[in-house]
Amino acid sequence: MKKTRAQDVLPEKLLAQIQQYVQGCTLYIPKKAGERRAWGEGTGSRKELAQRNERMRREYRAGARIEALADAYCLSPDSVRKIVRGAAGKAGQRSL
Repeated sequence: MKKTRAQDVLPEKLLAQIQQYVQGCTLYIPKKAGERRAWGEGTGSRKELAQRNERMRREYRAGARIEALADAYCLSPDSVRKIVRGAAGKAGQRSL
């Protein structure tokens, strides 16, 4: 999140009005509802996690054990189960 000095971007009168409510602290002003992006869209994190999860599902379908996947991906066995169950439950693949 980028920090911007209020006095650099706001008109003096508006800044004075805001100072009636808050002074000397950080104030977060969210984007408008239509301009927000979903988590991970800007950094590519969402895409990377989706690719990692698909690799995990393929490895699981190929016979990898939950515990081995948990160690390989530094996740808890419960997290791995949730990931592989997401696709396995829909496609009727190997049961946990």
